[in-house]
Amino acid sequence: MATSANIPVVLLHGWGGSFHNTWHKPGIDALLTDNGRRVIGLDLLGHGTSDKPHDPIAYSDLHQWLLAALPADEPVVDVVAFSLGALTALRALITAPHRFGRVVLAGIGDGVFEPHDPTASRRIVAALQGTAPADDNIARLFGQYASQPGNDVNALIAIMQRPESPPIRASEISAISNSVLVAIGDKDFASPATQLAASFPNGSLVILKNTDHFATPESFSFIDALLDFLPSDKS
Repeated sequence: MATSANIPVVLLHGWGGSFHNTWHKPGIDALLTDNGRRVIGLDLLGHGTSDKPHDPIAYSDLHQWLLAALPADEPVVDVVAFSLGALTALRALITAPHRFGRVVLAGIGDGVFEPHDPTASRRIVAALQGTAPADDNIARLFGQYASQPGNDVNALIAIMQRPESPPIRASEISAISNSVLVAIGDKDFASPATQLAASFPNGSLVILKNTDHFATPESFSFIDALLDFLPSDKS
């Protein structure tokens, strides 16, 4: 498995984000470039410059979409992924670990081992449709995040209504030899991530202090951690 600093780094955002808003605006792609890394920014299906189908079935296998979207002329890539992008990258890593070098998973935690709670998705859909209770702060935050310019609300609703995938099993992760960094804020609703990080034979965990879910990509602690984790190539 390649781990050389000269392989590209794929940046993958979360639900409601885009490569531009999540990685380019904070300058993370520029920092990686300054470290000598080649950056590939992907927009998840339903986001940014990608197609935005309104059929939930279209989002059934996002990890297969990701594997197909990886550059065919690059047999191995490093990945930095956040939230839905991190869950997608994790499932892709389980399916095809040989396609990846180092992997950064941010904004997901031990909940990946549990069945998805459909009420959480329904709350977010209600926020997007303007029917969520005024005191549902989590739904309100997701609604605000989804209102970024360029987003297609109906596509984001379809993603939330996609068919449920089975929970990830710790045994699937224990077979992966890739170096994996799990990063999560101490105020993230997805925390803790102790079991997730410990399930990787070569996993490590960074807890970002005073950081909630949506603030993760712009956290200085997160940026420092990913730059330390990914080899530089300043030759």
